[in-house]
Amino acid sequence: MKIQRHGAALGLITAGALLLTACGSDNNAPAGSTGGASTPAASAEQVDCTGKAKLNAEGSSAQKTAIESFVQVYQQKCKGADLAYNASGSGAGVKQFNASQVDFGGSDSPLSKEKGETDAAATRCQSNPAWNIPLVFGPVAISYKLDGVTDLTVSGEVAAKIFNGGVKKWNDPAIAALNSSAKLPDKDITVVYRSDESGTTDNFQKYLAASSKGAWTQGDGKAFKGGLGEGKEKSAGVAQAVGSVDGAVTYVEWSFAQDNKLSVAKIDNGAGAVELTPETVGKAIDGAKIKGEGNDLVLDLNSIYATTAAGTYPLILATYEIVCSKGYDADTAKAVKAFLTVAATDGQAGLTDAGYAPLPKTFQDKILTAIKAIA
Repeated sequence: MKIQRHGAALGLITAGALLLTACGSDNNAPAGSTGGASTPAASAEQVDCTGKAKLNAEGSSAQKTAIESFVQVYQQKCKGADLAYNASGSGAGVKQFNASQVDFGGSDSPLSKEKGETDAAATRCQSNPAWNIPLVFGPVAISYKLDGVTDLTVSGEVAAKIFNGGVKKWNDPAIAALNSSAKLPDKDITVVYRSDESGTTDNFQKYLAASSKGAWTQGDGKAFKGGLGEGKEKSAGVAQAVGSVDGAVTYVEWSFAQDNKLSVAKIDNGAGAVELTPETVGKAIDGAKIKGEGNDLVLDLNSIYATTAAGTYPLILATYEIVCSKGYDADTAKAVKAFLTVAATDGQAGLTDAGYAPLPKTFQDKILTAIKAIA
């Protein structure tokens, strides 16, 4: 998914905590964070700018605008340095990285052992493992338009039933039980889904599978499997469609909900209703478990999707930078480390306007440890 700045929609949002999306979308952009989930605008991290001047990277369109923002800061930090990023999609990014055509790849998913990607990457890295570094994150909103109702709570189970047809009316008892003070109309629910293949769809369906207590049995994947509703292409398409139909609902990147003035449902993961904010998303990132070994920071997203932690917004996405742990020539290694260090520190300050948000401090420290270990 391609994320793009939407300045007008972000004008009221300040400070930072996160937004990403997944391949197969088009534009997008939420806001910042404060408090414990935020990260400093500048960093004391030392950056060695003596590596090669020009880097090349390719992959996920989800992080395109974030990378562009990072490049601007990188150019300021390291005079004469540059990075060219081709947002060709996650699959292409992995292939180009493994073929030694780019210095690092961007992907919505970590390298797959089953698909042979892990072994191919190790070969490219001179018999050294490649690492997956999750650098860009982002929330997905369950967005709706319902006259007279702008404060709505759903659970993973109720969301699953909405998107697979188990709940068909807005005043269904399952919705009413979570919204005792709302005047829910006797109106049909119109589901709008992504008709094009999308990483957002894949992650949303994985969230439903993990959080719905068995209510979602349709599986995951980049194609929507709910079996009902109206399909629209791209994030802009689904958001615009919902904005034009009273009673409609979709899943979409947060910024598109903001741009189209859609209501965003709170999520009750068992510990009470949680609003989508930079802070609640940052808490979800901090709570993510790492299932990779050492500095290979592969995330167990189910640890987020199925969380019952209070004050945590669980519906988020992650995008990885795929790098060699060792095996670069010295100048390339220096440049890759310099760019990623800037991106993970000073570069975080620009993510609010770019449509993303800063990393929580604890998670930022894990990423910096991995970057420093690249040789």
